[in-house]
Amino acid sequence: MDKHSNEYEELLQAPGDPKCLEDIRKDLHRQFPYHEMFIREEGLGQQELFSVLKAYSVLNPKVGYFQAQAPVAAFLLMHMPAVQAFWCLVSISDKYLSGYYNPGLEVLQRDGDILHALLRRTAPAVHRHLVKHKVEPVLYATEWFLCALTRTLPWDSLLRVWDCFLCEGVKVLFKAALVILAGALGPAKVRKRACGLCETLEVLRHPPESVLGEEYLVYHMQRLNLTEEDFEFEHQRQTARRRAMPNRSRSIETSL
Repeated sequence: MDKHSNEYEELLQAPGDPKCLEDIRKDLHRQFPYHEMFIREEGLGQQELFSVLKAYSVLNPKVGYFQAQAPVAAFLLMHMPAVQAFWCLVSISDKYLSGYYNPGLEVLQRDGDILHALLRRTAPAVHRHLVKHKVEPVLYATEWFLCALTRTLPWDSLLRVWDCFLCEGVKVLFKAALVILAGALGPAKVRKRACGLCETLEVLRHPPESVLGEEYLVYHMQRLNLTEEDFEFEHQRQTARRRAMPNRSRSIETSL
């Protein structure tokens, strides 16, 4: 922001891609619709949200506008002026979640494989259940990662997890996801009731409130027996694995 002090305003003055702008306008009312900042159509909050998302779409036309960026940008606007929210969105989109919003979502799929492998270490019974019922990470973790949990966690939990996320990076999303998976499907009686793919996804789409609670979530994230080396090992292993399968179709469609 210091190096390019006028760039945000210059991006807002650019015409922008009409399709991107139309898609952004369609999504404005969906972001935290009950928050006082965004509750009014054409209010200041929605106007600033449009500006931040438009500016990013002009800055990075390869990505343009990706739907999952909207709740992230809205969350940022609750805590800082629009120009700062824009540059934070740039950092999150291009560094913290690098590649997540590119066409094909290959990076997201790789990280889903990493999550699945880490789950085998931290909650083997839950991992076996997901494998048994062919519940792929892309079916339950897509929104968690793409939206950085902004559409998943209650407010107090989201603030705590984002403090960690901005300090430590994307591994925090992995840790939160692992805790949610173990908390939701850890009890044997829950796994017994979730006797198929659809039933399992229903559990994961509506985790117990206690599991998403601030104290429970952060406490168990800190207790995960995972090191930096564990994350790096799985990152390298899954990256190499995907490179070895050039003919595998990696394109997915996601509706957030």
